[in-house]
Amino acid sequence: MIEALGFEFFRSALVAGLLASVICGIIGSYVVVKHMISVAGGISHAAFGGIGLGYLIGIDPLVGAFWFTLGIASLIWVLVERAKEHIDTLIGAFWAGGMAFGILCLSLTPGYTPDLFSYLFGNILLVPPEHLTIIAVLGCLVFFLFLVLYPVMQAVAFDSEYAQISGLPTRWLHLLILILIAISVVVLIQVVGIILVIALLTLPAAIARPFSKTLKGMMILATCTSMVLTTTGIMLSWLYDVPSGSTIILLGVAFYLVVSFGRSILIRRNSISLNFT
Repeated sequence: MIEALGFEFFRSALVAGLLASVICGIIGSYVVVKHMISVAGGISHAAFGGIGLGYLIGIDPLVGAFWFTLGIASLIWVLVERAKEHIDTLIGAFWAGGMAFGILCLSLTPGYTPDLFSYLFGNILLVPPEHLTIIAVLGCLVFFLFLVLYPVMQAVAFDSEYAQISGLPTRWLHLLILILIAISVVVLIQVVGIILVIALLTLPAAIARPFSKTLKGMMILATCTSMVLTTTGIMLSWLYDVPSGSTIILLGVAFYLVVSFGRSILIRRNSISLNFT
């Protein structure tokens, strides 16, 4: 295991996992608390359209995914806030439409697209060093916005109606959250791929939620949990020569099940002991 640290690609993978964990912890916690998992899933799958468009016009597919998902997130906000469209219907349309558009663009792209599998299922071991800078910048942006807007985010997360009555800019915060979800998706595509990105965005937050009394505590614990999952998953994928993305997600699922079953057993024991007293 120690000799793996001598390889630059392995060190880059560990750094990418740690940086992505910051984004997972902050944005994922808000997504879980606000029950926006389907929104995150729709945006993540719509990103495939941006990847296909990137191949078609000859730019970095992640750059194409970045601008495409920003456009989708903004369009969702406009249709929900202005046209009053039902968000579940929009998510279904963009989920399928983004994937279909990506497939169409890829079919029109001349030549062969060898990296397509890694965009679908991720391969953190192939993260180029230059992408670490992009992940770091986006991670710092998310962290900065969290520090500045935390009081508003907390108010909207737990009582959006009261926050709106109080005059807080809830509509613009909703747009900002959608944009941050889009940014998170693009960052995590390289880690676990489009298919599994929704799991990494929500599982650490779901694991942390029972142990946190505040949104801030949940974000911090979710970040630490995600760091453990990504680091352990990368190491196991190296040791056993298995896909890194799926290993990270399966670890997350295992952790979540252990926490859920452990919590239910503890609640049951407490209720039984109260009945006997």
